[in-house]
Amino acid sequence: MNSRQPTRLEAGAANAIGRTLGLLGDEWTLLFVQQAMLGVTRYGRFRAALPVSDAVLTARLGTLTAEGLLERNVHRTGPLRAEYLLTSRGRSLWPVLLTIWAWERRWVTARVPALPRMVHTACSRPFAPLLSCGACTRPVAARDIDAAWGPSGTWERSVPVASTRRRPERGRAPGRAGLFPETMAVLGNRWSSALIGAVFRGVTRFADFERTLGSPPALLADRLKTFVSLGVLATARAEGRPDRAEYRLTDKGRAFFPVVATALAWAHTWFLAPDGPALVQTHRACAAAFVPDLRCDRCTDVVHRRTIQIAPSIDAI
Repeated sequence: MNSRQPTRLEAGAANAIGRTLGLLGDEWTLLFVQQAMLGVTRYGRFRAALPVSDAVLTARLGTLTAEGLLERNVHRTGPLRAEYLLTSRGRSLWPVLLTIWAWERRWVTARVPALPRMVHTACSRPFAPLLSCGACTRPVAARDIDAAWGPSGTWERSVPVASTRRRPERGRAPGRAGLFPETMAVLGNRWSSALIGAVFRGVTRFADFERTLGSPPALLADRLKTFVSLGVLATARAEGRPDRAEYRLTDKGRAFFPVVATALAWAHTWFLAPDGPALVQTHRACAAAFVPDLRCDRCTDVVHRRTIQIAPSIDAI
């Protein structure tokens, strides 16, 4: 696979959303990419940094290499030594990780230890990323975006076809991986990631989730219960049908939209279906196609991967 070029999908197969959710719906993807962005390249350092078995580590490094997020570089043959380097495809996931970081820092207040602050080096101030329209530069929220299925967009083609959830290993301390536990509850399972997408598309009722996603009822009930316990969704009585419940986004749930928006942008950049995009989004205020930008909420300049540092250790993201 040429990691510098988008993947050309087969006609009628899983679309850009389905392929991306299959990757990001496996929390190991985000864990490995996050560690790689922090400078981890060697097998042993991945093993030391993450609560992962040798079998899982080997399999995931192979998957991320095959998917073009990492590149295996053999730098010594006697004995064999290889390093795993981020490709342009892998590096371009930084907006997703940045929005995850900001969401967890703002909304997961019980986290111990607290996530460090991010500093925008262009203005030298701690900041949070502000989701904006790339065309008109205005801040946007989910309610500002009109979304419709594109030529390759159906629920059947958008549900991820494969993903593996992480299982804790014996002998590892909770939280040792140091990433984002609540985000992983939302994205780190293929049905969870499909569910949050359906919620942002306006699905609210159990029967509609079941019909739309094709998920087993017991599993769907468990995922909805998890989302409610996290405070991402809240239950309410359906209008005109007091005997039926609806699941609606809370403020915390709506604040997850930048993660969804940046993941969708990454999906449509790197996975191209022959019949066209899976989702067409328009910023209602300017009528332009919605392309997300992340801006500094202090100076309003667009932020870039190399203009972000972590305080107090000032390790580059």
